[in-house]
Amino acid sequence: MSTKFIATPSRTKEILKKYSFAFKKSLGQNFIIDPNILENILKHAGVDKSAGVIEIGPGIGALTEQLAIHADKVVAFEIDQRLLPILQDTLQNYSNIEVLHQDILKADVHQVIKEQFEENQPIHIVANLPYYITTPILMKLLRDRLPLESITVMIQKEVAERMAAKPNTKSYGSLTIAIQYYTNAKVVMNVPKTVFNPQPNVESSILKLELRDEPAVLVKDEDFFFGVMKASFAQRRKTLRNNLANHLQEMDKETLQKVLDRVEIDGGRRGESLTIEEFARLADGLYEEING
Repeated sequence: MSTKFIATPSRTKEILKKYSFAFKKSLGQNFIIDPNILENILKHAGVDKSAGVIEIGPGIGALTEQLAIHADKVVAFEIDQRLLPILQDTLQNYSNIEVLHQDILKADVHQVIKEQFEENQPIHIVANLPYYITTPILMKLLRDRLPLESITVMIQKEVAERMAAKPNTKSYGSLTIAIQYYTNAKVVMNVPKTVFNPQPNVESSILKLELRDEPAVLVKDEDFFFGVMKASFAQRRKTLRNNLANHLQEMDKETLQKVLDRVEIDGGRRGESLTIEEFARLADGLYEEING
């Protein structure tokens, strides 16, 4: 890659100096200054010339630029108004980029997709996400049931490991199941702190989420399923039986035991030992008992 690209230490420094740009801690701004990392993100994202891409938090345009080179069209959501003139400058040679000054958490992304991309175009999300708000962003995108092929994001290593975890591991929890309900999750690469300006305090990873056509399990009531699953992890050292008794206060212990027996799940187990299929069976059994 040639040095003219934004993602080099010298070019990034030059742009920041030109605009006297000061990083805002509250926005979790860490810009990538290594072109090889961007190449890896693109490789794992599987973006090609037929694809539309949504980016969240383009910063000064390092990743945006590479996406524009490899994809058909890029739509980037940027919340920091100070970056808009910078992006206009750094990305002026690319006609296939649309920068929207919007908060992704409040945006109607369905509408944006309808307006900005072709019908039935394969759409990917590729982003270096602000670490302090990773989970709310990803959960919004998944709950909105957007027509996406995949989501490839740079996030905090520990969070990536939780999202891609397997049962019976320390990282496995309610976040794991929430993410894997909608996607196949995989940590594709770990990234050193040195590829960022400024350097974050935490290690980073690239996480790839491939959207499922159908949720991993079909349940009678989604909100109830998520409630039971969350409650099962409320106190990790407690048994399933104790956590559920606290959560379902309208149900006496005998009835709870009856449901556990019926769905063939040992109440003495801990939440982290249950697969997503077992949680679905458990939630449906409890839902039927409560709702008749």
